[in-house]
Amino acid sequence: MTTPAAAPPHEYVEALYAKRKEIYPRAQVGDRMGFFQRWRWATVWLTQLVFYGGPWLTWNGRQAVLFDLGARKFYIFGLVLWPQDVIYLTGMLVIAALSLFLFTAVGGRLWCGYACPQTVYTEIFMWIERRIEGDRAKRMALDRQPMSPRKFGLKAAKHAAWIAVGLWTGITFVGYFTPVRQVGADVAGFGIANWEGFWILFYGFATYGNAGWLREQVCLYMCPYARFQSSMFDRDTLIVTYDGERGEPRGTGGRDRAGRGLGDCVDCNICVQVCPTDIDIRNGLQYQCIGCAACIDGCNAVMDKAGLPRGLIRYATTNALQRHDTPRQMWAHVLRPRTMIYGGLLGALVVALGTALVLRVPLKVDVIRDRGSLARPIDEDRVENVYRLQVMNTAERRHVYAIRASGLDGLVVDSAASFEVGPATSVQIPLRLRAPQSAVPPGSHRILLEVQAQDEPGLVVREKSVFFGLRE
Repeated sequence: MTTPAAAPPHEYVEALYAKRKEIYPRAQVGDRMGFFQRWRWATVWLTQLVFYGGPWLTWNGRQAVLFDLGARKFYIFGLVLWPQDVIYLTGMLVIAALSLFLFTAVGGRLWCGYACPQTVYTEIFMWIERRIEGDRAKRMALDRQPMSPRKFGLKAAKHAAWIAVGLWTGITFVGYFTPVRQVGADVAGFGIANWEGFWILFYGFATYGNAGWLREQVCLYMCPYARFQSSMFDRDTLIVTYDGERGEPRGTGGRDRAGRGLGDCVDCNICVQVCPTDIDIRNGLQYQCIGCAACIDGCNAVMDKAGLPRGLIRYATTNALQRHDTPRQMWAHVLRPRTMIYGGLLGALVVALGTALVLRVPLKVDVIRDRGSLARPIDEDRVENVYRLQVMNTAERRHVYAIRASGLDGLVVDSAASFEVGPATSVQIPLRLRAPQSAVPPGSHRILLEVQAQDEPGLVVREKSVFFGLRE
């Protein structure tokens, strides 16, 4: 009995580690941008204006958006968040996650196609590539040519532009954690700190590598969203679809298609040529599809030239295609149990978080007892307890606070009864409370400490603590 010969090792390795197929997506079909392409570029401009411009905005004489990890304070315009405010950051993240669920249930991978940083920067890098190397045909011809001074110059110019964008992106990213004007001055003077320099290079290289080299591989192999997106889809989710009933059978030529038994698909493969992940949407929904709708714009341009109705490839739902629903009927199914649950939860969280931020008192007080002494006699008639107050003024104006204590007869504040705290500053205040021994039997007694701003009476915080009497 003979056994089949094993495949040579090099063939096995080549099958597992196949070389990436270079993709040359077309920029557009026709003389003008398609509807969805204009929307993609609008989101590119919007997201990058926010990202690159955010660190340069000022608020109350400081950077408007700054996540100061060293000082453990997050500045978001007029809002200053401290480590104790992690609940607000958690709420923001939960709102972002629920928004992603809602948008996915309604319109598929809208985030991936229009706002994901990988998609946005890939679009920018491909624009740079087209400006330097030319359109799809010219880039394919250039890559087939042997190395020459012209080819080397074009490739070098392209990569230099990519690296410049990547480094500027890294500087901007670090500028959200260290004041961006300081970072810019340090970079210009070659005096950048080690950790800041590391993150500029790291984020810049990540942008250059992901958007310039990896591109669709990030979406296909590195991003988990492509793998679990289907769990948020249902038959009423809007996705990029090909109307096979109308398009098949395919065939070339634009005249008398019905007489020849042909559908509306002219088999031009434009939908494949414009796809940034190189898939054929006519084969049905695939996890590689990022929902960018480039195939819709390309197909519509071809339909216009062929004198055929638009919409062979369009945003539609599985049920709408099967039932031949009108757009109005299709949109009527947007409000369904899944989207209503997501929307209800999202709305409730937004209202709750907004209410909590509006009602948030810009003053935090922690009362810490002196562990070295629970209670000590001061004279024959009085007993003293020592505390330490951690006072955080989260407002961006200076306040003078007064301390009052209550809960025991004759309880007084023996230390400084008022103190000043600067804007967005935390201080520690030693506090000594004294009371007559006759009013403090042995054991612990509940007391109430009140810290109130003298220049803003409505700004007050009350904290409970205990006062110990002397042991017998």
